[in-house]
Amino acid sequence: MSMHDAVVIGAGQAGLAAAKALRDKGFDPVVLEGSDAPTGSWPRYYDSLTLFSPARFSSLPGMAFPGDPDRYPRRDEVVDYLKQYATALDVDIRTGHRVTAVSTVDSRFTVELAGRRPLHARYLIAATGAFGQPHVPSFDGEFTGAILHASAYTTPRSLAGQRVVVVGAGNSAVQIAVELARHAKVTLTSRSPVKFVPQRPLGRDLHWWQHITRIDSWPIGRWLPESFTQPVFDTGSYRAAIEDDRPERTPVFSHLDGDGVIWADGRRERVDTLLIATGYRPDLGYLSETHALDDGGMPVHRNGVSTTVPGLGYVGLENQRTLSSNSLRGVGRDARYVIDRLLRA
Repeated sequence: MSMHDAVVIGAGQAGLAAAKALRDKGFDPVVLEGSDAPTGSWPRYYDSLTLFSPARFSSLPGMAFPGDPDRYPRRDEVVDYLKQYATALDVDIRTGHRVTAVSTVDSRFTVELAGRRPLHARYLIAATGAFGQPHVPSFDGEFTGAILHASAYTTPRSLAGQRVVVVGAGNSAVQIAVELARHAKVTLTSRSPVKFVPQRPLGRDLHWWQHITRIDSWPIGRWLPESFTQPVFDTGSYRAAIEDDRPERTPVFSHLDGDGVIWADGRRERVDTLLIATGYRPDLGYLSETHALDDGGMPVHRNGVSTTVPGLGYVGLENQRTLSSNSLRGVGRDARYVIDRLLRA
């Protein structure tokens, strides 16, 4: 039985950052990716997705994001950047390798793969992100129209002319609702109001301020409530669109009723599509045979280091350590922290 130094599950931004951190420590990791390219979930995000952090603050360790450092990169630019990063990293990245289960014996990991022989490793980094586990909250009543999660939304063309209710209050919900409102009748609804923060206070991008104050690296993730939602970064255009009812913004409906919704004021309205933009949950089902997850399927960890399974770490979880833990600018910092802590154990 051959034993690898470390196996990283996932070759998106988190997995690549973890591989870099391991390489810097002298390890020779194997990175497993279920899809056909080391780009994570980025190719499957909606076409118009734009980062809310400038290119200069959207890089992985060791390679700056190319081009104008003050622009806000689009989805396909990120895809190209990740491909270039993976090539330059020069580690063993195996695409088309889908992990089905992980088990542990004597502090060693066995990683089962679909249609392939298992791998064995001393350390394991789970870096699969959350795109494979879209979160759809429960609603009172039943809906007979279409329910579409933001993970399945690509362009507004397929929903043109429809009556659409977008559920959510985060960046994706607002971006999609504003874009879609140019092609359909749209209402943006959520349990709490949208929280806007200025993209460029005092003429500087907010991420510049976070960088010089180091707020972006404060390890406050585990103190945040589960209901915490990142505010919407706005140059003013999103707020202006919503104030102009493009889309309309209203508190969440009280319940579903067949092909419609019942709003808080008792009014019933027919709806074609509910577009759910309420985020994701960690996609870690392959760890269910270990003691790594709680009863709700959430990882039991402290700042990305498993507290129940020795040698297991996570990179890329939302609010894992900081507010930027699941972003391009945050995964490198977390990867270094997690690898350091695993090696000290």
